[in-house]
Amino acid sequence: MINQIHNTNIESETVITSPIELRKQIKVSNQGKDSILKSRKTVNEIFLGNDKRLIVIVGPCSIHDIKAAKEYALKLKSLQREVEDSIYIMMRVYFEKPRTTIGWKGLISDPDMDDSLDVEKGLRQGRELLVWLAEQGIPTATEALNPITPQYLADLISWCAIGARTTESQTHREMSSGLSMPVGFKNGTDGNLTMAINAIKACSSPQSFLGINDKGQISTFKAKGNKSSHIILRGGIQPNYDKESVLACEKLLRENGLAERIMIDCSHDNSYQDYRNQGNVIDDIKNQIMSGNKSIFGVMLESNLFSGKQKILANKDEMQYGVSVTDGCIDWEETQSVIRNLTKAKLI
Repeated sequence: MINQIHNTNIESETVITSPIELRKQIKVSNQGKDSILKSRKTVNEIFLGNDKRLIVIVGPCSIHDIKAAKEYALKLKSLQREVEDSIYIMMRVYFEKPRTTIGWKGLISDPDMDDSLDVEKGLRQGRELLVWLAEQGIPTATEALNPITPQYLADLISWCAIGARTTESQTHREMSSGLSMPVGFKNGTDGNLTMAINAIKACSSPQSFLGINDKGQISTFKAKGNKSSHIILRGGIQPNYDKESVLACEKLLRENGLAERIMIDCSHDNSYQDYRNQGNVIDDIKNQIMSGNKSIFGVMLESNLFSGKQKILANKDEMQYGVSVTDGCIDWEETQSVIRNLTKAKLI
């Protein structure tokens, strides 16, 4: 239409199932709910320093193959039993991927990895996997990227990250203030810590914001504030996991009246964007803890069944099983070695 002034660049529109309907269709049992509540409490107790264990958030950079994700999860569950006295393992279950320009945006947006963008299918697959993990007693961690998707999945998540590209976003700070689990804010892609500090302040304060409710209706929300929000060091122009960087972060937190509690992402710019360097980062963190550091309460690792990464192919049958399609990951054998190495920090 020549005179059209609304949605001039929209090609199509598809209505999807409301959050409450999806939760009714893909239910979590009371046992699963108990597991989630218990894991959230554990994460919070570690954050507060009441539980002296170290949180290890480990798993694929992104979930693209449900079968491989379940196989990985069961291996992780077995390892957790082995190290549970000093390490609390959570599985990294990332369904959304921020892109600098373009690229695959994750399971929720494009579950078939062919630009068909079947979000309804992606949400269902994501929720089904999270319910299965909850029933297995495997705590999960994810990144909240789209501010709408938490209404579909957040009831099944025990820890949430806000990425380096969205930490400065008012929308994500407001949303995080109302989330029911601890939230970590990554420093900026250039290494700037101030934006993460400001995000923690905003998230832990009462907020009012727009969003969708369980029925999918646009609503206003008033949140009490999320008191378990914290910083994640992920590197920038230079890595920032070393002792001097950690001490500088502690000082900044202290000056801003915030708890000196730090999580470190061993990947991304802390590994110089090379997954093979994650073990070196873990070694440094282990040594800091053994030397008396009390602020580091968690680490993040990108790991998969097999190492490296691969391109998304038109013929999915030609793709390698258990290999990342986004950032490169260490394999399962190295994952076990790295986590067992961390237990030597003797945190308890």
